[in-house]
Amino acid sequence: MYPKIIFHITFYALLFTALAACTPPTTPEPVEVAPAAPQKLTVMTHDSFAISEDVLASFQQEYNIEVQFLEAGDTGSAVNKAALAKGKPLADVFYGVDNTFLSRALDEGIFEAYQSPLLAEIPDDFELDPQHRALPVDYGDVCLNYEVAYFQERNLAPPENLEDLLKPEYAGLLVVENPATSSPGLAFLFATIGYFGEAGYLDFWQGLVENDVEVVNDWETAYYTEFSQWGGARPIVVSYGSSPPFEMIFAEQPLDEPPTAAVTGAGSCFRQIEFVGILAGAPNRALAEKWVDYMLSPTFQEDIPLQMYVFPVNPNAELDETFEKYLAIPEKPAFLTPADIAARREQWIKDWTETVLR
Repeated sequence: MYPKIIFHITFYALLFTALAACTPPTTPEPVEVAPAAPQKLTVMTHDSFAISEDVLASFQQEYNIEVQFLEAGDTGSAVNKAALAKGKPLADVFYGVDNTFLSRALDEGIFEAYQSPLLAEIPDDFELDPQHRALPVDYGDVCLNYEVAYFQERNLAPPENLEDLLKPEYAGLLVVENPATSSPGLAFLFATIGYFGEAGYLDFWQGLVENDVEVVNDWETAYYTEFSQWGGARPIVVSYGSSPPFEMIFAEQPLDEPPTAAVTGAGSCFRQIEFVGILAGAPNRALAEKWVDYMLSPTFQEDIPLQMYVFPVNPNAELDETFEKYLAIPEKPAFLTPADIAARREQWIKDWTETVLR
């Protein structure tokens, strides 16, 4: 009897083992892995910074980075804040210092050097820091603008250069901004210093006073209140070389030609260049480099004009056809070194104020 029992037990054990071997293994339930939390990058900017949502999203998604923007006031205020926080920076990157404050920013040592590979695509004229602490991003030319119809209706030739503004036929036609309170006003003052030199610029301004120049505190008042294109009495205004194509783009009704034009004679415009740099001691240096590279890339550069009304330094960036057709780019803008501007800015403004507003 016992041998039979043993036989059956052995038989069924072997059968169970064989069946188990033929049974496909159970597939484990998939384990969901949470995506890595995005890394955070802080970019300090001036208050005029703007970027399209899709352009920002493209960068954030590609690198899994959340970009936080820290607005720090106008350019001068932002440089001051960055300098006060040196060593314990408020952000990883600072964008918006321009060539009127560049020397001060470099002297304060707020930036770390970074030679982006994208610099190879950018013309040398825009690169004002050979140590690559501040890398050029965009530029804009401050130029005289005039209302085309005003001069056509009176059969009067528009001014071609700064000297023309002193002629009697242009008396009472010009409005400018105060350089102590306005960025384009300051840039135009620099244009006159760059063109006439320190020995002659105040004589030029004295001549403008005698020719009934009007001075206002800001660009908005000059352009939208005093400029004849917008209902004012003055057909010549200090504005930007880009203003005529923007008049086309933002016109309520389609236009065949811009109603305004820019004066781009030699030395009559001043070029403002804006820079980006990695702040010294940035906690996220690798991420900061990616952002700097992105700002110099065609994707970001092509977004600049309609967001911040300035223009890309990367020639590979394609412009809206309106800019291609109507943007006036001066061949020989006036030039002052950032070091000269840093050393003499306040004295120049003081001397201008005593000559023009006394």
